[in-house]
Amino acid sequence: MDGLERVTSWVRARPPSCGPVRLVAVDGHAGSGKSTFTRRLAAALGEAATPVLHLDDLATHEELFAWTDRVLTQVITPLAHSRTAHYTPYDWVRRGFGPPHPLPAAPVVLVEGVGAGRRALRPYLAGLLWMDRAAEDSWRRGRTRDGREQSAFWDGWTVAETRHFASDPSRPFAHALIREIPLGYAVRPGPAAPPGPHRKITLSSDTPGTYQAVGNLTEEGRNSA
Repeated sequence: MDGLERVTSWVRARPPSCGPVRLVAVDGHAGSGKSTFTRRLAAALGEAATPVLHLDDLATHEELFAWTDRVLTQVITPLAHSRTAHYTPYDWVRRGFGPPHPLPAAPVVLVEGVGAGRRALRPYLAGLLWMDRAAEDSWRRGRTRDGREQSAFWDGWTVAETRHFASDPSRPFAHALIREIPLGYAVRPGPAAPPGPHRKITLSSDTPGTYQAVGNLTEEGRNSA
């Protein structure tokens, strides 16, 4: 079973955490590969039945990380009451919020973005996944992806992200650490995974220096809080 398959099985085995919903967060530094991994995870879970909330839709130019109230009011509260949520996505070009967008109370809902594992959201999460790529490496990838025209935005972003994770870190509470490898994803238990035989780690033979979990994340998931 490869890393993505292991995570998919683990997510399906988690108990509901927000009303009837298994709310699973994918966090990590900007440019770490969160969006791509989340898209692949949603497809593996059944993309048509697995809604994805991108936190870029709730942030703004002036409030890069001050979106907690919007998430709690527009998303968490209705999902917790088994209702379809309606959030208002932010238009980064027009600099304003658009019309409400539905987010159904599906069996699994993925939340993707920097700060998805913040303390205000963790009580509602069935799982927290961290893209395990260093900040500088992630930012370099992001800058390359977005081009020179976004360099000023990235200068401000890296300062804001550093400040956010210094006061409200997510990685220490992750159930699993996800790392890209040439053939897919390597997975190892995160700091929040329970101790036990399934935390055994070995070097992957595919990529020198890359760690890969040995054991079944599904079994860990049934025992973790």
